[in-house]
Amino acid sequence: MNLESAIHHDARAEEIEPAIQSRVIRLGRPPQRWFHHALLLTGGAVRLSHDQGAAWPGPAIIIFPPSEGETLTIAAGGRGFLVGASPEIIGESVGDHVESQALRLFSGTFSLNDGIDAEAVRQMQPLFAGVIAEIARDGGAARMVVAAYMRLIMMAAWRLSGAEGADGPRADAGSILQRFRQSVESGFRRHRSIRDYAGDLGISTDRLHAICQRSLSRSPIELVHDRMMQEAKLRLERSTRTVQEISDSLGFRDPANFSHFFKRKAGISPSSYRSITISQTRVKSVRTSSDYHDWP
Repeated sequence: MNLESAIHHDARAEEIEPAIQSRVIRLGRPPQRWFHHALLLTGGAVRLSHDQGAAWPGPAIIIFPPSEGETLTIAAGGRGFLVGASPEIIGESVGDHVESQALRLFSGTFSLNDGIDAEAVRQMQPLFAGVIAEIARDGGAARMVVAAYMRLIMMAAWRLSGAEGADGPRADAGSILQRFRQSVESGFRRHRSIRDYAGDLGISTDRLHAICQRSLSRSPIELVHDRMMQEAKLRLERSTRTVQEISDSLGFRDPANFSHFFKRKAGISPSSYRSITISQTRVKSVRTSSDYHDWP
């Protein structure tokens, strides 16, 4: 499998058509466990499980950070659009711009803006429809296009929330970890330093280290290495690329450097790991990509 073209691992999108009965949508189920979602409700109402089932009428734009337990119930006759993207796509969407720090924080928190006007709906509908069309595109969707649409959707929701000109409160540890995760998603292949990540977050390296240790009992560099290992294992398991090609795609200086890193973390070489997964032999000492240390 070519991971770069398997957009369904990193994005989802659907148009919600009116129905005679209510419809339940569960967010955070594999393979969308860590997806960020945006719902544009153009008509009808939606009930949110985390809000004790409160009903919110459309038109509305709702941003959901990654959540395993969130359930949406679209009332009969409801219509709109639902899109979702992995932290990696969101990281690419946010990028490195003037608004990036504020968007990282915004994308990691729940936001609901109901009663939006018809003009706002008219402007946002093509963005959601664009994600749907790109994912369904013959010949494979382009990640860059999906990320660009997600950036426009996040920007539109951010502006409608009124947060664009506001001074936000000091971020708590949970939001910093979420933003760190997003920054790692967009930067781990470039082997960025922890100082660079802390700079993105607007905090010191000491504070980032303290938050990671206190919350996850792991250092920032261990979390970055965990993410690199997850990606390396996925590519060894699912692609036909050579070890050298995988090493190059993950930003290592040479295959020897990649093999040393992989063996230090997994206990076996990349080639041995691939052979084990292909033969479906279970080795107790080998961590597979499915048991990657998940962040909150």
